[in-house]
Amino acid sequence: MAAIGVHLGATCACAAIYKDGRADVVANDAGDRVTPAVVAFSESEEVVGLAAKQSRVRNVASTVVKVKQLLGRSSGDPQAEKYISESKCSVIEKNGKLHYEIDNKLISPEDVAKLIFSKMKETAQSALGSDVNDVVITVPFDFGENQKNALGEAAAAAGFNVMRLIHEPSAALLAYGIGQDSPTGKRSCKHDIRGNPRAMMKLMNSADVAKHSLSTLGSANCFVDSLYDGLDFDCNVSRARFELICFPLFNKCIEAIKKLLEQVEFTADDINKVVLCGGSARIPKLQQLIKDIFPTVELLNSIPPDEVIPIGAAIEAGILLGKENLSLEDEALLIECSARDILLKGVDESGADKFTVLFPSGTPLPARRQHTLHAPGNTSSVCLELYESLGKSPLSEEGKFAQIVLQDLDKKEDGLHDILTVLTMKRDGSLHVTCTDQDTGKCEIITVEVAS
Repeated sequence: MAAIGVHLGATCACAAIYKDGRADVVANDAGDRVTPAVVAFSESEEVVGLAAKQSRVRNVASTVVKVKQLLGRSSGDPQAEKYISESKCSVIEKNGKLHYEIDNKLISPEDVAKLIFSKMKETAQSALGSDVNDVVITVPFDFGENQKNALGEAAAAAGFNVMRLIHEPSAALLAYGIGQDSPTGKRSCKHDIRGNPRAMMKLMNSADVAKHSLSTLGSANCFVDSLYDGLDFDCNVSRARFELICFPLFNKCIEAIKKLLEQVEFTADDINKVVLCGGSARIPKLQQLIKDIFPTVELLNSIPPDEVIPIGAAIEAGILLGKENLSLEDEALLIECSARDILLKGVDESGADKFTVLFPSGTPLPARRQHTLHAPGNTSSVCLELYESLGKSPLSEEGKFAQIVLQDLDKKEDGLHDILTVLTMKRDGSLHVTCTDQDTGKCEIITVEVAS
């Protein structure tokens, strides 16, 4: 038995099949593993995919893109209003529902999505050589019920037997078997093409190709033959320039990650694996920014990011069929953890003792912590002591296992000594401690071989 997983993204769609115990993305009739989610309408036919994308320069008003952003939304929805204002196709409301108006015909977003799903079904069935219709469809995490229903109904209308809708992040995890705006520059031509849809589409097509090239190359050429008024456009873009232009968008992605960590009350140290999914996850700078948040975490990107989600959907389809002997359980893993709380004793502004828990018991190892202590400026030496909890008060001398003394510090009549303390605990429990006075740069280092 075989099953299908389909991911309909904002710009592309992708299908994967599950057969003989494994999931693989399948290529369409053009030999591409990812199909543009673009539909072009004419009087006699509807064209889906690459051919529709390539012809949209000539057929701007009759080519639908990013239909996923309109599915299941009403005219009062802010996202729908934003989409309508940017759409080159006319979108109107009739009987309480939004429709595309193309060549005096009303076409619902669901009908457009149906055509894309039909293309995915044809692609998958061609690869399988049989009429398999069982499918799992992925949906964004923030989709509401109306959007989920619209997506499911469009897939069913295409002839799919929709076994389940699963969130895109869940599909990405399954694929790895986890858990079961630009500055104004000098102008050489006094033309503004923003009011010319045909020229803008030609430029966007070329920019899209250049963007993909910058994922692997240091620079890319963006060239458009006869872009506007008989003039060619030729621009070489470096990866650094691309990253600078896109940096506000990268920051939005990073802020979303940080917000999520706050919502679930996690820190970066609580995460041990990060899965990259979605076409934008191919961008090296974005990958680096994510890596900066999780410096000790494994970034999973061995599967192309734009193929991860459909693969996970196909695996889920195989599970639901119950015909495959699947086990998503990883082999038992032994994870070393800190046995007890590890605390740092310092002094506060008033000179009183202050304890800070740096490694709570159960912290997965290896682990690294960084802490800045503030000591009174009128002292020339600072003593930092390390304690472990023994079921007693941390003030007990029995719990102290190490101390570091920074001497010959410059006294301050006003202000504080800022002492940066970096602690690294290895898998075997040994502890490496570095203390540095931020003003003088004086440093003391110790290693505790056994911090039990």
